[in-house]
Amino acid sequence: MSSENPRVRPVHPVDAEVVEVPVDTEVPVPEPSDDAVTPAHDPDEVRISFLLFPDLTQLDLTGPAQVLSRVPGARVEYVAATLDPVPSDCGLALVPTTTIAEAGPADVLVVPGGDGAFDAMLDPEVIGFVRREAERATWVTSVCTGAFVLGGAGLLAGKRATTHWASKPMLAAFGAQPVEDRVVDDGAIVTAAGVSAGIDMALWLAAELAGQPAAEAIQLQIEYDPQPPFDAGSAVRADTRVVTAARAAAEDARGERVARAAAAVMH
Repeated sequence: MSSENPRVRPVHPVDAEVVEVPVDTEVPVPEPSDDAVTPAHDPDEVRISFLLFPDLTQLDLTGPAQVLSRVPGARVEYVAATLDPVPSDCGLALVPTTTIAEAGPADVLVVPGGDGAFDAMLDPEVIGFVRREAERATWVTSVCTGAFVLGGAGLLAGKRATTHWASKPMLAAFGAQPVEDRVVDDGAIVTAAGVSAGIDMALWLAAELAGQPAAEAIQLQIEYDPQPPFDAGSAVRADTRVVTAARAAAEDARGERVARAAAAVMH
């Protein structure tokens, strides 16, 4: 990864070697060094559940899925209310593999975002599922506005958390401390900022699950080396008038639902 790109945090490979890797082949995993991240979870079988609900943002889910499904020992389930295809906010339908009622316990729960998250956080079946998984999972994670589903389940009170920049101020309604970081881990709760940040979160989590060398091999397999043509992907560097207007629009569209969900858990 080029250190000349200021938008990308440099990653220094562990025991890296320059090798020629044929396309679509498995990338060899180097032996870990003393300063490598060590697994925090038994990698023999890692049960990972992705929650599906209507009008989710598909990249919130499919980005992390491409990473976490490659973790050694990963067993992935896609969980929804029924086994019917679930429409995303871009028209792509996603097919569940199990239902909320039948899903087994997960080591990792991933909750995507999208406008549908603001309806999901008011759905008693979804909130009951998230709370049930939180009692037994090692990590409960969200991408983008999926953080509001965690908030609706009462999991963000007193936690540092992030979400999509346009909706971030509203996290405070759930007792969370909104922060500007792209990935935030606070104990068992891990939240990622908007959409593409889910890939960053998944790579961090892959290192926790299987070690940094395995996570770096996954990053290389998916060729995750962002070099966007524009420097317009962060609210920190964007025109403040645009950010202010977008946040006002988000509160107008979602504030009432957030207030209802927060009232149900903050008492």
